[in-house]
Amino acid sequence: MCASRDLEKVKTALTQRQVRLTNGKTVPAIGQGTWYIGQSLAKRQQEINSLRLGVELGMTLIDTAEMYGDGLSEELVGEAIRGLRDEVFLVSKVYPHNAGLGTIASSCEQSLRRLGTDCLDLYLLHWRGSVPFSETIEGMEKLVEAGKIRSWGVSNLDTADMEELTAQAQGTHCATNQVLYHLGSRGIEYDLLPWQRANDMPIMAYCPLAQAGSLRRGLVEHPTVQAIASNHGISPYQLLLAWCIRKEAVIAIPKASSEEHVRENAAAILVELSAEELLQLDEAFPAPTRKLPLDIV
Repeated sequence: MCASRDLEKVKTALTQRQVRLTNGKTVPAIGQGTWYIGQSLAKRQQEINSLRLGVELGMTLIDTAEMYGDGLSEELVGEAIRGLRDEVFLVSKVYPHNAGLGTIASSCEQSLRRLGTDCLDLYLLHWRGSVPFSETIEGMEKLVEAGKIRSWGVSNLDTADMEELTAQAQGTHCATNQVLYHLGSRGIEYDLLPWQRANDMPIMAYCPLAQAGSLRRGLVEHPTVQAIASNHGISPYQLLLAWCIRKEAVIAIPKASSEEHVRENAAAILVELSAEELLQLDEAFPAPTRKLPLDIV
């Protein structure tokens, strides 16, 4: 399947394949990540065009963070969504050391300024730090009341952290947990993913194609991945993305800095893997049989 073929079918599929957040809002199963985007002047217009194309194709969720390029990613996203803000589900993240009551509001305001908007659709705690969950939740809820964010969630929290978080007052307002998840990193399947499904809270999967390097090469060059991708007439990357969202309640946010890759990512929504193919991938990359530390990059 060519990623540029039948784009209307891709748009329709992305519109129909939605994942419901804890707060009731729905987002497409494939969104757009922006880690390392915005840090090269030479690539700036290409990256802006890619994000805008992704929105046009239906990948309307865009994820960024104040950490990414010390705000450069947010600035680029802000430029990319100019004139498209109402079509975009906008996500950003706050540093743990900025997640206290004395700093979270100012951090949010700075992100809003860089993004050129007056409200975030979703604001995430980037990872757990020294600020108590109760304080971060209070700060998030105040931002909701002030109309600065529509919902809040977390990132890089494991099962015990999620249990502690949701035991706090208003902790169940958490809309999602964004964690590393791909075919070569399946640790969350042992307990975190089942816990979140039991609590009607989706996973947002970052690096669904694995981080560039030897691990990604090992995935895309694996004979099983190559064979199944060839049978479908797709790229190994599309196969990895289709695998990541094979079950409900998972949102993948791959990064793409070129329009070609954006089309390829979007077209992965059309890939349906058979039970036999999933079994072959399980044999090549087994699911965990015990608790593993949460992978973080």
